[in-house]
Amino acid sequence: QVLLVESGGGSVQAGGSQRLACQASSYSYIPYCMGWFRQTPGKEREKVAFIYTSDGSAYYSDSVKGRFTISQDNSKSTLYLQMNSLKLEDSAMYYCAAAGELNCDFRYWGLGTQVIVSS
Repeated sequence: QVLLVESGGGSVQAGGSQRLACQASSYSYIPYCMGWFRQTPGKEREKVAFIYTSDGSAYYSDSVKGRFTISQDNSKSTLYLQMNSLKLEDSAMYYCAAAGELNCDFRYWGLGTQVIVSS
C-alpha cells in the first residue's frame, strides 16, 4: 500500500506558475513510475506527465509539453509538477499516482489537489 498526498493547488492567473507536490509514504517497494493526472467534470482523466523513477526519464501529454515539468526528490519521497504559462484549460483536479514495481500501471492514487486558472 502506498499513501500519496498532494499539495500546492489553488487559484492562479492565466500565464502564471504553480508547483504541485506529492508526498509519498508507506512504500514497501520503489514504484516503476510516478505520474500526474488531471480531470475535470464530465471529461476523462488525462495523463499529464509521468516519470520513470529509475532514471528520471519524463514524458508529457501534448497539451502540457514545454510548459510543465515533472521531477522527483527521492530523498524526500516527493514528486513535483512545475506548471508554467498556465492556461484556463489547465484548470482541473490534479492527482498524483504511483505504479507497481514492474511496469507503469498506476495503482495508487492521491485524493487530488484543485488547480483553478482564471483570466
